[in-house]
Amino acid sequence: MSTPRPSQPSSNGDPATPGPPLASSSRRRRPSRSRANASPRGDEPALAAGAVPDPTSEAASYVLRYPGHLPVVEAKDEILEAIRDHQVVIVAGETGSGKTTQLPKFCLELGRGRAGAIGHTQPRRIAARSVAERLAEELESPLGETVGYQVRFVDESSKKTRVRVMTDGILLSQMQRDRDLRQYDTLIIDEAHERSLNIDFILGYLKQLLPRRPDLKVIITSATIDPERFAEHFAGPDGPAPIIEVSGRTYPVETRYRPLVRELAPSKPGRTPSSRTSIR
Repeated sequence: MSTPRPSQPSSNGDPATPGPPLASSSRRRRPSRSRANASPRGDEPALAAGAVPDPTSEAASYVLRYPGHLPVVEAKDEILEAIRDHQVVIVAGETGSGKTTQLPKFCLELGRGRAGAIGHTQPRRIAARSVAERLAEELESPLGETVGYQVRFVDESSKKTRVRVMTDGILLSQMQRDRDLRQYDTLIIDEAHERSLNIDFILGYLKQLLPRRPDLKVIITSATIDPERFAEHFAGPDGPAPIIEVSGRTYPVETRYRPLVRELAPSKPGRTPSSRTSIR
């Protein structure tokens, strides 16, 4: 809206005449986009397939896809419900069920890894690195961004890392500096049935930590060897922790036997006996 210019007397004494209107000095401010119309930042759980932006970095993204041939994927809905409703979940599955590589992806779909990283422990360094590489490949994200790993003398992770695969010794050392483990919102203790000294110490420490960290989720994976002991260890007011059993993958094995043979001593010069003879 324009405003008239104030009247000014002319130099020859004639009555002042109003000048041409001036444009208003106030500019119309562009209305800001409301929060309701703002683009989502990934607060909703990730879908089974499709790129999901990392809320800590717009450049990082990952893709959630699940191999249909893995037995743990068939129990996906049951596992997601158990993780959502309980603080501690025991996943018992045979070797080859896919629990090591798929459980971190289940946690990402539930929206875990935002308030803190998802810690994933392995008993050995070579296992920690290979699992991290496999996870990064399945999520279609460079190693060290969405998925990283940390072993002794090597830290292949960053501030954008949402899944950190590490040895159980690394987690023990972090407990000395971070007593409440505030850098994690989810912990996956893999291969707990091995019952090493490190694993037993971690399980005992988590038992005391969980009352102080009600937001912390703990997932313990074990072979089908006495998972009830883990459930009783983490029993709460509602009873033992839930156990979800997942079958493993088996392949047909054909047994073949070679004939028993006996090696003979070297023969004397001029004699050429057979070097092998069957035992009857």
